[in-house]
Amino acid sequence: MITLEDWALIRRLAAEGVPKSRIAERLGISRTTVIKAVNSDAPPRYVRTRGPTSFTEFEPHVRALLAEVPDMPATVLAERVGWTGSIRWFSDNVRRLRPEHRPVDPADRITWTVGDAAQCDLWFPPRRILLEDGTAKLLPVLVITAAHSRFVTGRMIPTRKTEDLLLGSWELIQQLGRVPRRLIWDNEPGIGRGTRRAEGVAAFMGTLATKLVLLPPRDPESKGVVERRNGWFETSFMPGRTFTSPADFNDQFTDWLGKANARVVRTIKAAPVDLIDADRAAMLPLPPIPLHLGWRNKIRLGRDYYVRLDTNDYSVDPNMIGRMVDVAADLDRVRIRLEGRVIAERQRVWARGMTITDPAHVEVAARLRRQFQQPRVRTGDGDDLVRDLADYDRAFGISDIEEIG
Repeated sequence: MITLEDWALIRRLAAEGVPKSRIAERLGISRTTVIKAVNSDAPPRYVRTRGPTSFTEFEPHVRALLAEVPDMPATVLAERVGWTGSIRWFSDNVRRLRPEHRPVDPADRITWTVGDAAQCDLWFPPRRILLEDGTAKLLPVLVITAAHSRFVTGRMIPTRKTEDLLLGSWELIQQLGRVPRRLIWDNEPGIGRGTRRAEGVAAFMGTLATKLVLLPPRDPESKGVVERRNGWFETSFMPGRTFTSPADFNDQFTDWLGKANARVVRTIKAAPVDLIDADRAAMLPLPPIPLHLGWRNKIRLGRDYYVRLDTNDYSVDPNMIGRMVDVAADLDRVRIRLEGRVIAERQRVWARGMTITDPAHVEVAARLRRQFQQPRVRTGDGDDLVRDLADYDRAFGISDIEEIG
């Protein structure tokens, strides 16, 4: 069999008009080989005839099992067919056969119409962010990408819980300036899975008048736009950057997104900033009423004068002990109200398990404790507590009975 180099040389010499006999004589091969090389449409390729192996007699049984259960583990297959040889050799053969028995799942090319959809996802930057207690943690970044224009908005949020996901979504939608007609999520527990919606999500979508789309399993194409952006963040935004806090991350990320949205996207041959106005024009208007989102709770303030939000405790004026107070928080602030009046407001802490105390509240608690521990002073000399026993005799008629006797 001739080599690839000989085959190429034969075809070149033949194209130049060199006789086949002279080519054969020059290369030391037969004229028949030269003729086959000239007439072939592909370079020569050595194909080794596959002979029987130790797996050959088991292959029909393995194929039958894979036809019924395509994802059956190789170890289970080996046990079912009675294989006693190398499990690695068996697994290699099963890996070769398995794709032939899996059902076909074609992926259509999706065309995104103007204003129709925005894809939502959580991106976890591969770098820990320093928190208030000195610890560092991987925090989620909520990303919303307008599917038609590829315009990206995003910000880091404290948790993956529903309250923070809705707060972040509303902030990013406000940055878009309009409401996409569909918000596409990939079964995030804080939003919903299958037919189930997390508490508060249905009301949020209804207020926006938009439709929530929860993708079925194994449907990455329907959310590929935002997921490709996540990979882009890691290669274009993250390298060489350091972050001192979540706020510092958000400042840098927002600044970078302003530049990133001005770059031409290869697949649409345009920059997102050039298409976002047309996208917005086809979207829905923002709701005319304010949205009541975030963390909310109503409790009676206990003796320790602290309220809990997520996993952190915040102090309140001890004068309010025993009163019903409303606790509310967004992504940045925690506010405690009494009958609609703000009685405490603090920066929200993103670390977990912390106690945040206002020194003024400690001083008030100490003063109230001293007042409570002081003995109570009685008023008057106490003579008004002494009563003549004759009054009781007259009340029960005892004196009148004695006089009659």
